Order: sequence, then structure tokens, then C-alpha cells
Amino acid sequence: MALSDKSDPDTGDGDQNQGPVIRDNRRIDPETGEVRDPEAKKSEEAEEDEATEVEAEVEDIPEIPDTPESVVSEAINADERVVELTNDIKRVQAEYSNYRKRVERDRVAVREVATAQVVGELLPVLDDIGRARDHDELNGGFKAVGEALEATVTKLGLEKYGEQGDEFDPNVHEALTLVPVPNISAQTVIEVFQPGYRIGERILRPARVVVGEPMGDESETAEAAADEPADSTEDGEDKK
Repeated sequence: MALSDKSDPDTGDGDQNQGPVIRDNRRIDPETGEVRDPEAKKSEEAEEDEATEVEAEVEDIPEIPDTPESVVSEAINADERVVELTNDIKRVQAEYSNYRKRVERDRVAVREVATAQVVGELLPVLDDIGRARDHDELNGGFKAVGEALEATVTKLGLEKYGEQGDEFDPNVHEALTLVPVPNISAQTVIEVFQPGYRIGERILRPARVVVGEPMGDESETAEAAADEPADSTEDGEDKK
């Protein structure tokens, strides 16, 4: 049996906290009387030292403190704030998108109004060109100028409308007179005095037309009335 003193190899000072270590180096176990195995003894001592070191390392691990309720509450409030800010950003983006659409719509409307005012002043000139074409007087240089003017206003969106046979629409036609016409089921344009013009949905001038009115029941009544005298005459002749 020997006394061993563990000391620091650098300082030479002993471990004051642990104290001297007593190791039993006797080959015969005094309790059992058996011969000891030095290798087994060393293995047991190594396992004991390793277990001691592991326990020391476990003791050195700092404990994780419990999370305070205030920290958890702040984290929850932060998440709610993030959601709220995200919704605010989406709302601002939607408002900005609607604003852009409204500005673009207003820009188109302003451009259409300005174009309508300019082109509206040219309608009498277009009427003269149309009348000259109808009388075969659109010739030479006047023809080239007239066709160029018509092409330009068409490019600006001007549309001419009002043709014979169109169904009468009081929103775009101006009826100068009504004429009873047989064999039609709805009011129909039968003559155009002056064509109409529009830009998009904006009517610059309604078409002035003569409207054919369906005769309908009136024609049947007239036919029935025309048949009655003949019947009465026949009855009178029979009576005579």
C-alpha cells in the first residue's frame, strides 16, 4: 500500500481540495486472500477516474434559466405587430393600385374629351366631303385632301354610323318623322338625312333619320274593315 500525492505538474502544488489519494498496491487481497490482477485493478481505477471526470463535466454545465413570462409576452406581441404591419403594407399596395387605375382612367377620359372637342369642329367639313362623294364631285386634289382628313379623324377614334335598315335606337338616333311600313317587326331606319358620329361611347352628333313604324295590328284591322263592306253587300243582294 502506498500513499500518492497528486500535484500540479506545472506548479508542484498539491490539490488542496482533494487531499492525498491512497492506493492499495498489495498483490493479495487481505479480505478474500486471492491474488489480485494488476491489469483489472488498473481498468477499474481508470473507469472510476473517467466517471469522476464525467460527473465534474456535468456539474460544470450551466443550468438554462427559465424563460420569464414577460419575454414570452413580448415575443407574442412582436408576432402580432408583424402581422399588423404586413396587413398595413398590403392595404397600402391595394390603395396605390386603385389610385393608378383611377388616374389612368381619368387620363383616358380627358384625352377623349379633348379629341371630341377638336374633331367635333370638323363634322361640317366631313358632311361636305360626304355630299361631294354622293354627287361624284370628289375629284382631283379635293379627293386626296378629303380622304386624308377622313383617315386622320378615323385614326383619332371617330366613328361614323347610321345606315338604312338599322334598328332605331333613341339613344343614338334622332327621329325626324315616323312612317308606317308593312312587313317590319320593329322600328327601323328607312332613310338617313344626316349621319351620326361618335368617339368610343361618346356621341358627338346623333344620326338624323326617318323611322319606319311597324303597321302590325293596324294593317290587319284595315284588311278586316276592307272585307266588311263586301260581306254586307253580298248579304244585301241575297236579301233582295
